[in-house]
Amino acid sequence: MILVAMSYANGSLNTQMAANEFSSNKQFMQTTGLQIDDIAWTIGRTQTVTYASKFGFLSYTESALNYTIQVYSNNLLLANFSSPATGIIQYKIPVDSYSLGNNYFERVPFSTNGSFLQSGSSAPVSQVFCTEKILNNQTSYTQIVLVPTIRMLNSSVTGPQPINYLKFYMPYLINGGSTFSSSPSITLTGENVAKTTETNVNKIVITVSPNTQSGFDSSFFNFPNNTITLNMSNSVVEFYSGEVQVTEGHV
Repeated sequence: MILVAMSYANGSLNTQMAANEFSSNKQFMQTTGLQIDDIAWTIGRTQTVTYASKFGFLSYTESALNYTIQVYSNNLLLANFSSPATGIIQYKIPVDSYSLGNNYFERVPFSTNGSFLQSGSSAPVSQVFCTEKILNNQTSYTQIVLVPTIRMLNSSVTGPQPINYLKFYMPYLINGGSTFSSSPSITLTGENVAKTTETNVNKIVITVSPNTQSGFDSSFFNFPNNTITLNMSNSVVEFYSGEVQVTEGHV
């Protein structure tokens, strides 16, 4: 009886500790998302963020999804290009240690707007969500996922000939490998910033494409729509893409 009680108590304690670790790493992912926004637009800027990893582990997946942009002028295709494919950051914990239930999905923090395109100066350039899918004959995980998304800013210049400006900020993550670290951490480094400008634009179509070869589909990211069409009066449009290197450990 004593051994049974001790085993039960130990199992309950481990479950609670795993739950606490999962909860703390939600905050880690949100903090990392804010750091991406701080680093993506400044070449050479570096920031290290630590996380907990007794029950789970950090996983970086390269080229997990891609954004394609079509720009129209007077309804004629003016430009068609893709931003560099972006990686994603995942914290994974085996469902044997911590489970939220098969097909669980939650955005962190909770938001009714799960679009990959967010508008406004305070809009994020990443999303964090928790997900769990039980797979047959495979190790299954409860995950916290950080995904780079797009921020749009809209402004106008008044005068005899008013001009409308749209700016799109699109960070993307690349693999920086790993280094020795005394504590679990990742280091983010701003590597490159590119700008594309188009004028007399009256329509933009943005499409997100998950990398199916890496095992991702639309249901994993759970965006409400994979294609968004924006119609506008003739505008000046600027696209900024910021490259962020993700290195496991301190650099």
